[in-house]
Amino acid sequence: MRKRVWGWRGRSGIARVDSYTRWTVYVTPWVLVVLDVPVVLGNGGNTALGWALIGLGAAQCVLNPPLARRAFDHRLGRGPAPWRWLILCGVVFLATVGVIGARVAEQGYGRFPMATWILMGSALSVLGSYSLLTRLGPYTVVCLGAGTAVGGAMALVSGAWVCVPTVLVATAFLALWSVSVVRTSAWVLAVMWELDAARGAQARLAVAEERLRFGRDMHDVLGRNLAVIALKSELAVRLAGRGSPAAVDEMTEVQRIAQESQREVRDVVRGYRGADLHTELAGARSVLAAAGIDCRIDDKAGDELPAAAQSALAWVVREATTNVLRHADAGRCAVRMRVTEGVAVLVMENDGVSPGPSGPPGSDGGSGLAGLRERLAALGGTLAAERRPPAAFRLTARVPLARAGTLGAGPGSPLQAESPSAPAGAGAVPSGGASLGGATAGPVSADAGGEPAAAGREATGGGAAESAPSGSRTASAGAVSSGGGEGPSPVGHVPAGVGGTPSGAGAERVVTRGGAA
Repeated sequence: MRKRVWGWRGRSGIARVDSYTRWTVYVTPWVLVVLDVPVVLGNGGNTALGWALIGLGAAQCVLNPPLARRAFDHRLGRGPAPWRWLILCGVVFLATVGVIGARVAEQGYGRFPMATWILMGSALSVLGSYSLLTRLGPYTVVCLGAGTAVGGAMALVSGAWVCVPTVLVATAFLALWSVSVVRTSAWVLAVMWELDAARGAQARLAVAEERLRFGRDMHDVLGRNLAVIALKSELAVRLAGRGSPAAVDEMTEVQRIAQESQREVRDVVRGYRGADLHTELAGARSVLAAAGIDCRIDDKAGDELPAAAQSALAWVVREATTNVLRHADAGRCAVRMRVTEGVAVLVMENDGVSPGPSGPPGSDGGSGLAGLRERLAALGGTLAAERRPPAAFRLTARVPLARAGTLGAGPGSPLQAESPSAPAGAGAVPSGGASLGGATAGPVSADAGGEPAAAGREATGGGAAESAPSGSRTASAGAVSSGGGEGPSPVGHVPAGVGGTPSGAGAERVVTRGGAA
């Protein structure tokens, strides 16, 4: 019994409504039969016919659940039409009508209402399920035809032709009542399940949109840089083959571009390029409202936060909103932002979470909450997730403002690098020179953005002024076509004076893509 109770509580709201609606249709015929038992047995007459009527009513109640369940599933597109079950229940229904006719013939027309409830229960079982298997037009024709036939048969047996209009009125009432109870309930369930499917599709589309954004950012960041790296590397190989010292300059430039790409990739992966707290809160309210969830937001303290804290908490809001849409059957969601004793506290709570022994959502192997904890830990913050009875889930994020304000969100911070003191990237050139393929690069100085400048360049106000080697002038490594990130222009230029060729007319030109020197 306890497992059944937990199973009921573990279902979503729509699943509960579905079960409640079905069991209402299953139980109603039983209630009607029980109400009619004292009436049938207390009206006298043939006791055998009375017990036969009660037995047929009980048999109809037993056959009703499997028939109604299959009819509901067919209406919802989950299974075939249960025509065999319908025929079986129809035979029992006709037998019930025959026994009632025999009772009428025995006791007279005035005693006809003695089995009204049993008749209504049997009609609900048969006509209700039949209304789910066909359209209303054929359903109406079949009901009126059956009512006319039954009324005519009873008139022939009893000799009272007034039975025909009476039976037709009773048939119309039973047909309309069965449709209003069963078919309307199935229609409501179909609409609810469609809305649930639409909500799931909306969550999947949100995830797909985020993936597209991530892919677009990665393409924009790496497309041009990889094209330049490929071009300069190929040019450096050709220059090195000719013994030109300019190959070292080209490889130093390749290194600088690679380090810049590494930082930009971190920006994209960690999501701090566009994570804004107010934007995420507004987006969360819009998405939750579209899903039918009442969302209340109190972010008066959001303007007081440093940029790093706002960025980290924005990702908490984004991940928590996704979890509400995907893992909860929520009706309300509340977000509250407070600053207490120098600590920014973001609390996001929603209902509709199924209780269970497996811990809070996200603790079963998923990476969502774990990723948020890593983001907050970089700022000295914490993340707590807990279930609250009866079916609520609360996510609490804390970020110390002092450390967030000190670290910031600039280059070299935990938001942009793997650690507060990020080491140089792979292949970094230490100051004082580095060996590249046997050639030694000159000292590398950092520009204003924290990036190493190319060998032989001087860092000036965030830019780099080229200083050509004595006796030669280095040209740029060719035009790069980055429209759509397709690739670089295939042509590069060899510095003048390479291999003894003078600059100016007759200077040697190297085709770096499929050409010959």
